[in-house]
Amino acid sequence: MSRQTIEKMVRRHATELLKEKGYISPVDLLVRMGRLKPKQVEDWHMKRIPYLERVTVGGLGKMNFILKTLQKFASEQNLKPSKTVYKSWGKGPKRQLRFSKTGHPAIEEKYATHYVTKSLRKN
Repeated sequence: MSRQTIEKMVRRHATELLKEKGYISPVDLLVRMGRLKPKQVEDWHMKRIPYLERVTVGGLGKMNFILKTLQKFASEQNLKPSKTVYKSWGKGPKRQLRFSKTGHPAIEEKYATHYVTKSLRKN
């Protein structure tokens, strides 16, 4: 799939998510684009998958391009970035979930940043 096609998909699905929810999360976007399945996201939340990139469709380069395109779209739409902490579900101690194999802070931050409309922002 070409970068141009991916960019169009990101923009289309991000616009849909924004209208439906008032915000865009990278995880929701990846599910909407077919890069993740809802069951995989649930398994990740339940600690059955160690990091989310392990089950995404597409290489790390494509994931990075999707996240960068989302950031660009959010900036163009004047959305506010909001860092979100993802914690595990289920029994046992709740731990912070990882998105990437390396756990590199810059990568983790890209996945954990939601983009919020002004109407949902707190003043």
